[in-house]
Amino acid sequence: MMGHRIAAALAFVAAMVGSGVSAQRAPIGPATRSYVRVDTAVVALTNVRVIDGTGAAPRDGQTVVIRDGRIASIGPAASASIPAGAVTMDLAGKTVIPGLVMVHEHLYYPVGAGTYGNLTESFTRLYLAGGVTSMRTGGNMNGISEILIGKSIARGDKAGPWIDATAPYLEGPGMGFNQVQILRDTTDARKLVEYWADLGATSFKAYMNISRAALKVAVDAAHKRGLKVTGHLCSVTYREAADAGIDDLEHAFFAMNDFVPNKPVDTCVGRGGAAQNTMAALDPASPEVQALFKYLIDRNVAVTSTLTIFETFTPGRPLPRGLDVLLPQLRDEYQRRHDATQRNTQSPYLKSFAKGMAMERAFAKAGGTVIVGTDPTGGGGLVAGFSNQRAVELLVESGFSPLEAIRISTLNGATYLGRGDVTGSLVPGKLADLVVLDGNPVQDITAIRNVELVFKQGVGFDPKALIESVRGKAGLW
Repeated sequence: MMGHRIAAALAFVAAMVGSGVSAQRAPIGPATRSYVRVDTAVVALTNVRVIDGTGAAPRDGQTVVIRDGRIASIGPAASASIPAGAVTMDLAGKTVIPGLVMVHEHLYYPVGAGTYGNLTESFTRLYLAGGVTSMRTGGNMNGISEILIGKSIARGDKAGPWIDATAPYLEGPGMGFNQVQILRDTTDARKLVEYWADLGATSFKAYMNISRAALKVAVDAAHKRGLKVTGHLCSVTYREAADAGIDDLEHAFFAMNDFVPNKPVDTCVGRGGAAQNTMAALDPASPEVQALFKYLIDRNVAVTSTLTIFETFTPGRPLPRGLDVLLPQLRDEYQRRHDATQRNTQSPYLKSFAKGMAMERAFAKAGGTVIVGTDPTGGGGLVAGFSNQRAVELLVESGFSPLEAIRISTLNGATYLGRGDVTGSLVPGKLADLVVLDGNPVQDITAIRNVELVFKQGVGFDPKALIESVRGKAGLW
């Protein structure tokens, strides 16, 4: 255990150094300068409402001083001392929140049956435009590209969030994806973890057909490097994954197989409709569900809410925002899928979507850690940045208060990623990763959409410029 902690600490320090986390503004290369609106050593945001990401009540009439990429001070505007030479921005009527920290993001998008196109360039810009300043990719179909673009962003050559780059999936036989290597045995699992960790991957994701033995070996190999493993599971139950030492479970309880009757070991059954019907019949307050919650909580297993993707499967839900930035072919294909979903009166998600929301809220109430992401895969429709804002709104619809939803979307994610001491909340000394919103998200959570400026390590990016650089040409680039 002590060796695991030391390895984790060393990996964290290395990641901070490699990601440019210092008392300096984020570097800006020639290719990113056109997206920057504020680039100065000292900035004072005055008369602004501050939601700090800890869950504390908003503070009105504040001045936030940013110096050399970090938050220097936060205090009442009436008594604030603004440094000489600071660029001062009067933000009366605006709100600042921490930059979003999202933990199930992708840099690919479905372009055909079982085929995913690489959108690393366009999606990283859109994530930043949506207010995401840190993200974990929740699975990789593009090999080394996620690692490389993360390094490019850290150098200032590209615009985008800080990236925790997940390696290609840890998956057994069964899915048939041509872009996913199949693990034959536990040796393969260990080798894949070691190979991608050597290349610079900083997290791993187990997938639906992995065996218990392969999962255990992969988790042990990752933990030896101080790296975490999440999973979208089916063959392995949540209890079995917790026993293997997994750190996080994707899709909260939508992917849970623990209550599927007569489930054979190491076999994915009940995927889709059967699993959703099983969950829909559960009572979150029942002794058996509460016992599962306790089992996960006692083993420090977090769950990732991805309500955005399940909303796209559910009849009666609105069309996602941001579709206009997609290529016409991709946009039209998703519109057809959306129309078909609306006509599906037998969809299991008509019941399971609301129950999934209730399960996430109950897990948090029981003391569990909920983090959040969007998962822009499935049948399409989820666009980076736009879907992240929707994810916060759906947490509120689930019963979390706006302040709780913002904490889940910021500090909870940062803490899970091991970065809670440098980002995720608005505290003097932390990185100046923050989002300026028009309006008050506590009164109306849809104000989360009104992003006017995104500061990443003290540099203010223009969301409109980032979106316009993508609009109409979000092809495979």
